Amino acid sequence: MQRSDGTHLSPAGRGRPETAGEGASPLRTGLAPHPVAPTGATRPLPLGEAGGAPRHVHRPLPHDSAIKHVQGAAEYIDDMREPEGTLHLAIGTSPKARGRIVSIDLAAVRRVPGVVTVLTAADIPGQNDVSPAFGDDPMFAEHEVSFHGQALFAVVAISRDIARRAAKLAAVDIDAERPSVTVEDALERGETVLPDYAFGRGDVEGAISSAPRCLSGALRIGGQEHFYLEGQVALALPGEDGSIHVYSSTQHPTEVQHVVARVLGLPDSYVTCEVRRMGGGFGGKESQATQWAAIAALAARVTGRPCKLRLDRDDDFILTGKRHDFRADWRVGFDEEGCIQGYAVELLARCGYSADLSNGVVDRAMFHADNAYFLPAARIASKRLKTNTVSNTAFRGFGGPQGMLVIEHVMDQIAWATGRDPLDVRYANLYAPGRNLTPYGMEVEETDTLHHIMRELERSSDYRARRSEIAAFNARSPFLKRGLALTPVKFGISFTLTHLNQAGALVHVYQDGSVQLNHGGTEMGQGLYIKVAQVVAEEFGISIDRVRITATTTAKVPNTAPTAASSGSDLNGMAALVAARAIRRRMAEFAAEAFGVDADAIAFRDDRVFIGNESLSFAELAKRCVQGRVQLSEAGFYKTPKVAWDRAKGEGRPFFYFAYGAACAEVIVDTLTGENRVLRVDILHDCGRSLNPAIDIGQIEGGFVQGMGWLTTEELVFAEDGRLLTHAPSTYKIPVASDVPPDFRVRLWPGANREETIYRSKAVGEPPLMLANSVFCAIADAIHALAADRPVPLHAPATPEAVLRACEAVRGRPLP
Repeated sequence: MQRSDGTHLSPAGRGRPETAGEGASPLRTGLAPHPVAPTGATRPLPLGEAGGAPRHVHRPLPHDSAIKHVQGAAEYIDDMREPEGTLHLAIGTSPKARGRIVSIDLAAVRRVPGVVTVLTAADIPGQNDVSPAFGDDPMFAEHEVSFHGQALFAVVAISRDIARRAAKLAAVDIDAERPSVTVEDALERGETVLPDYAFGRGDVEGAISSAPRCLSGALRIGGQEHFYLEGQVALALPGEDGSIHVYSSTQHPTEVQHVVARVLGLPDSYVTCEVRRMGGGFGGKESQATQWAAIAALAARVTGRPCKLRLDRDDDFILTGKRHDFRADWRVGFDEEGCIQGYAVELLARCGYSADLSNGVVDRAMFHADNAYFLPAARIASKRLKTNTVSNTAFRGFGGPQGMLVIEHVMDQIAWATGRDPLDVRYANLYAPGRNLTPYGMEVEETDTLHHIMRELERSSDYRARRSEIAAFNARSPFLKRGLALTPVKFGISFTLTHLNQAGALVHVYQDGSVQLNHGGTEMGQGLYIKVAQVVAEEFGISIDRVRITATTTAKVPNTAPTAASSGSDLNGMAALVAARAIRRRMAEFAAEAFGVDADAIAFRDDRVFIGNESLSFAELAKRCVQGRVQLSEAGFYKTPKVAWDRAKGEGRPFFYFAYGAACAEVIVDTLTGENRVLRVDILHDCGRSLNPAIDIGQIEGGFVQGMGWLTTEELVFAEDGRLLTHAPSTYKIPVASDVPPDFRVRLWPGANREETIYRSKAVGEPPLMLANSVFCAIADAIHALAADRPVPLHAPATPEAVLRACEAVRGRPLP
């Protein structure tokens, strides 16, 4: 099936490009020419470079668990066979959002038949702290409560149902105070979880005041619930000498290990954390999984029996953090062409009751306050505000989406003020040679890639012609208005906390030629495991089914970083490559000596090893190596080069490189009801030389739709007393299949990464989410068609209510 432009469509007609097979278009698959070298040659290659035509990398192989997913056979923690005598836990929570704990009477809870024990802060042998860094997250509230639903105790019972019912019988007396719920509440009280922070350059006030045109405003940006399909869950097994083995649905096994050890008063070496797969994470299991694992581990320690804790969906909503919501106050000075001369923004982040990961999240929002635009004079400021709500946390993009959305909103405001097409205003401000230094002092080295992607998408999406056609439609349609927007993405790849940019991997080659692979990255559906397996199979020249992927565990690879910041493949792929390459070198050296040839004449490919004019199977060489006492196991290690960030000075290179992309979205809005639909989306995204085009296109599609949900339908509503009112699918709307654009065209940009990443690929986990900014801007563009001389006061998410409110404001009759 083909469109008129020749791009192949999937049978569903969603516009998903086919990625399989030889001869596929490099523009669609991301496959690009590779360095010419003898296939599988043992001569040294730069880390991450392929020798000759690759067999596995750059190929659209299926997810390693795809068949199991479809069959329902993939095992998650709640599917694991429970050991005999397993106990189940439920959390007792605070009925108030702020106040002093007067008393907690648990007598009725303990009397329930089947209840084994009830755990409180008094039962903790170590520290009552499950925070990732700042020591401000108690596992159980002890003296005061800080948000509605905060954990007070845990019931341990013979069944989950008994534990949940018993937890509701506690008599909790709290001397309640008025909670801080909104940004304005926190500002009024002057409460923050961390100090204010700012960076920038130039005379911002002078640049804005002297500019021919000036604008100012505020944009509210809502939060977002992770809504992973598999909720928070942990199973803890007591072991010898007080040791604990925890199966946790976590993106950060090392942190679970460390926090469990802290709570139990044990050395880290006494705690093992293991996870084979998660049913989604999106950042919500980076720091937030630790509390539930620690409670389960404490129960196992106290009872001496296996203990399992799985949060109910409503409790998961209430007890775990969200994407940070922001109020952004901005001012901008610009010329008649819309070129920015000065920009000042203050990002007011609602962080919740504790710091959690807000330091890094808000910093990254600041790093991305420029998005793809050069700001000659800029001041990027922030406040990390404390509220009596659950602590907000990591979410795909880690603050970047909020920072980007503000500047895209400002670009539209400038366009409306100057009367120029918003795309032309964006072009006028893009990073370019000589205009390529970020507000934090990092050079943008691939400005040509950014421009090429934008121009190519403008052409392939037929932007100009559609803009004219939409204008004609809007002129004759009084109530239904269509909108169009093309927005870029420039997203920095690396942890901004420099020490996290490291990874380890463990590779074993057995005497039958099979390979076992383990690394510190976690699989949450994103395809990390298959990508790293592709790297190892490529290095050994063996079929992918010879590489056995094993569960991530702190017992095999220690001191790992979280699988986050879009860095999973970059870090763990490189660590695995280092390990596999070391083993292959030893095997080649053994073969060279045994056969009397030079090591450079030995090649590994097609499941065989070619030694001069002879060959033998990879398995045969492995067996001979074992007999020759050659080490066939290796622990690989990799640390990201070039990254350095001086936060005190506000300068440095926090990112190894940038990933780029652009999206063009068309929407239609009913201006009488606020209802809206996305009609078509065109995406061109930069994955470098994609390790796996099928996986990467899936990430782009999924990330875009998740971002679209954040900006259109997903609204978190808190009552004045701090209760979360949108705590279930009945009140919180994530996108469903019918929300996917009916015309959805995704292509991969074919360029290679200029940095020495794994096979010159680029990260793809987070950047696509920000492509959905185009949908928000397209909705604003449609509303703007009601009155071209007025700005659009649209805030995110653009729910029907928010859209209708903006429409009425543009019409000059604002709603109360």
